[in-house]
Amino acid sequence: MDIDIDIKPKSLRPHWYELYIQPCVAELLGSTLFIFIGCLSVVEDVEGTGRLQPALAHGLALGLTIAILGDI
Repeated sequence: MDIDIDIKPKSLRPHWYELYIQPCVAELLGSTLFIFIGCLSVVEDVEGTGRLQPALAHGLALGLTIAILGDI
């Protein structure tokens, strides 16, 4: 029983998409999410929230962005 397995060596250099396009798209999506959620958090200013609501919204948006796009 003779098994022939052709194994192609994986390139040590990443693909051009991973080098240039993917980081730019991740930056665009992360910044858009951060700014969009931050702006929406202050649109409706409910009495009594003060600075807490925008601060929490920005913190949660930043945490979400890092969790989703942090490995890129």
